[in-house]
Amino acid sequence: MLDYDEEAERYDASRGGEPRAAAAAEAVLGLLPPRARSLLDVACGTGIVTRRLAAGRDGLRVAGVDLSPAMACQAAARLPGAIVRADSRRLPFRNAEFDAVSSVWLLHLAEAAEDVRRIVAECARVLRPGGVYVTTVDKGASHNVGSDIDVVLASRPSRPASDAAALVEAYAVGCGLVPAGQARFPGRGQGRSPRRAIADLRRGWFVTLPPGHPLADDFAARLAALPDQERARPEPQFTLRAFRKPADST
Repeated sequence: MLDYDEEAERYDASRGGEPRAAAAAEAVLGLLPPRARSLLDVACGTGIVTRRLAAGRDGLRVAGVDLSPAMACQAAARLPGAIVRADSRRLPFRNAEFDAVSSVWLLHLAEAAEDVRRIVAECARVLRPGGVYVTTVDKGASHNVGSDIDVVLASRPSRPASDAAALVEAYAVGCGLVPAGQARFPGRGQGRSPRRAIADLRRGWFVTLPPGHPLADDFAARLAALPDQERARPEPQFTLRAFRKPADST
């Protein structure tokens, strides 16, 4: 698992920067109710997406929450007075406080299914009746673009995806939410080259191949043998799912 306090300074530049943030925010806003006037962005990171959510719709009041002190500090610089440092499993907000809740690139980080359930439950709790919760799902699969890099990495050790769409939907429905749409958006500037994939491997990007794993050097060597080491392969395609809290929910 990456140290997000350590990553905060270079996080945006290593993950598509403003173009990726713009694509994510546009997709999230497209799934929100037209009359939504308040949004909580859970695990807002550096606030690069959160700021675009706030700017993307007139009259929308946006707040963000993140557990990492360094990430929350960067987000607070982008949205002064709107960022709270807190655990997404225990949100410091009242029941039914927001018209919409988003969690972009969060659920895949949960190490246990119970953590995913608790995060979804908290997002549902602070959502007003008639409101919508929007979250990314199946993040690990988003980079499977049919490239030669994917062929090499396909044989790496695997683990069940904590943000699998079916699992997230089951938790959402269990919290009284109903499916309300989906969208996809590109990871601008995130097409991997073999050299970049090796660098990601070396710094612990792949959770089943952490630095020092007995197989890490073997995968690095296989990636290094691919042609066009600097050429980026196709961009990942991220998936969003939306879930609505029924208007008669209490």
